[in-house]
Amino acid sequence: MGTLIYDGADGFAFDDRVLAHLQAVIATKLRRREGFLLIWTDRTSGIEGTLRSIWLDPSISLQFVFAHPELPELNRDWLGLLTERANGNSGLVLEDALRAEIREEVPAGSFAAARAHRRDA
Repeated sequence: MGTLIYDGADGFAFDDRVLAHLQAVIATKLRRREGFLLIWTDRTSGIEGTLRSIWLDPSISLQFVFAHPELPELNRDWLGLLTERANGNSGLVLEDALRAEIREEVPAGSFAAARAHRRDA
């Protein structure tokens, strides 16, 4: 598990693969001087978890600390989806199912298939 350190104080745990994708998307947005909201359920404090949201802006200090010395390989499809969400009005929402698929804990396409099914219903 890696850590996203926000504003020099709060640290939030993410799987290294998820954190690497976040780093790429966040760095792109901040390079463009675009702020946005990041929202996820933090399950480190218990099974039910805590809904967290942080505002990411070029003026706020961020550190990405990875548990392993090599960065995981990035998936262009996931980068595209995360970037699309970060550009939306609701901010970048990281559902548990999406994070599980990025971590490769469920078959690729599972999150996308479930999302398409909900949209069609």
